[in-house]
Amino acid sequence: MPVLKMTDLDLQGKKVLIRQDLNVPVKGGRVTSDARIAASIPTLKAALAGGAAVMAMSHLGRPTEGEYSEEYSMAPVAKRLGELMDLRIPLIKDYFAPFTVKPGELVLLENVRFIKGEKKDDENLGRRYAALCDIFVMDAFGTAHRAEATTSATAKFAKTACAGPLLTSELEALSKALENPRRPLAAIIGGSKVSTKLTILESLLSKVDTLIVGGGIANNFLLDSGFPLGKSLYEKDLAGEAGRIMQRAKAEKVALPLPEDVVVGNALSAASVASVKKIAEVSAEDMILDLGPQTRAKYRELILGAGSVLWNGPVGAFEIEQFGGGTQAICQALADSSAFSLVGGGDSLAALEQYHCSGKVSYISTGGGAFLEFLEGRKLPAVAVLEERAKG
Repeated sequence: MPVLKMTDLDLQGKKVLIRQDLNVPVKGGRVTSDARIAASIPTLKAALAGGAAVMAMSHLGRPTEGEYSEEYSMAPVAKRLGELMDLRIPLIKDYFAPFTVKPGELVLLENVRFIKGEKKDDENLGRRYAALCDIFVMDAFGTAHRAEATTSATAKFAKTACAGPLLTSELEALSKALENPRRPLAAIIGGSKVSTKLTILESLLSKVDTLIVGGGIANNFLLDSGFPLGKSLYEKDLAGEAGRIMQRAKAEKVALPLPEDVVVGNALSAASVASVKKIAEVSAEDMILDLGPQTRAKYRELILGAGSVLWNGPVGAFEIEQFGGGTQAICQALADSSAFSLVGGGDSLAALEQYHCSGKVSYISTGGGAFLEFLEGRKLPAVAVLEERAKG
């Protein structure tokens, strides 16, 4: 169902409240990664250019709700945002008291989690935010899977509620990848635990042509296929689940290749010596920590042959140099591919950056949990509210 878009509205002279995802790492009072801040700027510039009086808001970290904490103040974010936009951006701490913002001006509200009721999607709090503006813009895809006062309740009660350009582009990119993709569609799902992504894997079976599993997730698939795992990470209580997924993949004619060779060490440590082994040769003292070269080549071929590729989660312990070859190979294959490639999740984005491939994929999603829930086929609460409001 369509949503109202900010780009379709007349913003001239309007008070516009924009919920963004400015939840960035801060150390020693300085922002250490400004990727999310940079991603928010086109929306802010568009609103300012439209003649709006702009108020931006976001959460930062996990403070005790209802309590001010200097550690989680938005002050470093306001400073960095101002530097990137070449503007002085005031930080409004007591924003439910009267304050002034004129058309063509931008202010940043203090951490929304300092206000009690935010995480419980308090409707009275939503009404108070709605009263601040003429137009509410939901632009925080990274928090769209959470029903909170600033993502959901505010949208219910604002005079006008719409989707910002960043949220719109995220939804369009994900829809392009899942609803009408260029075939074959391949999905690469990595990470440490199959339990956190079991429902996603099952959901993807009805959408993809190839499903590649990596990292600790792949170990449960290897276990259910009868291969030795040694000291490798796997989830004993989910024994049989991976086998069930493999049976369903076979029935649905979805390719689900497993590693043929792996890189092992004796511990998850930078001091661990890496060695390549065939999967059937893993010993009791080995820990599987990466894909082997034969498997990397096989997965590269699948990626290069795909029309669309989704990726979430590393396929090895890439934070340790000698166990990063598999994840690097995925990054490079995506960079070399002509497929529409969509990547989401913090570790995957960090890997793209580490291996200098960030600018070589089609779309990088700013959301982690929201990205996964969309892949799973769940309705994102913040988007559902916008859809309801669009009905009129």
